[in-house]
Amino acid sequence: MAIPSWTDSKLGTMKRAALWLVQEVGEGNIFTKGQLRDAFPGTSQIDRRMRDLRDFDWKISTNREDVSLDANEQRFVQQGIAVWEPGKATRSGPSAITANQRRDLLARDGHKCRSCGIGPGEKYAGIETAAQLDIARRTVLMPDGSETIQLLVECNRCRIGGRELTADLTDVLNRLTSLPAIERKMLTSWIAKDARSFSTVEQLWADYRTLPSEAREKVRKSLS
Repeated sequence: MAIPSWTDSKLGTMKRAALWLVQEVGEGNIFTKGQLRDAFPGTSQIDRRMRDLRDFDWKISTNREDVSLDANEQRFVQQGIAVWEPGKATRSGPSAITANQRRDLLARDGHKCRSCGIGPGEKYAGIETAAQLDIARRTVLMPDGSETIQLLVECNRCRIGGRELTADLTDVLNRLTSLPAIERKMLTSWIAKDARSFSTVEQLWADYRTLPSEAREKVRKSLS
């Protein structure tokens, strides 16, 4: 089947964006936000319509997934479902999260990323990038062997890294039962506070692990 032109104004914006990637950019190639907006002048939320393609298995990387890109670049990695074909642009996955659901979930999770604990607008350690919070869907493997999709708050960085993760609740519960009493008590206190404080040496270890090789060698020598 011949594919339509990305310039066909009868098509929806997301379909045209998909066709633009295929016909003008090509798989594996880089495009900029400026090029995208120039291709769709006067089109509101063209960036969002491009992101919507990820729901249809299109792989489009930003500098969060591909460190070789700068902030204004994206890479068209792989074509997904041919959304311009009849019936192919219908979402079969979970429904969109409403504004009220988002507000309630943020309040429930303390306006913190459940994976790393960062808050909205806080900067990641060692860089000037500020965190943004979003709602992520996580597959959870239940004790009865079934899988369910549950919602949690994650920052933009952790959400990207956790897209393919499955949380194994059975494994967590099994390991919990094998904990010695003192460690079980410690874990209970962390859960009650929904926070864990790190000792100075634990924080130093975490900071040391983030250093490049040459810098780590300096630390090793200072301890000799």
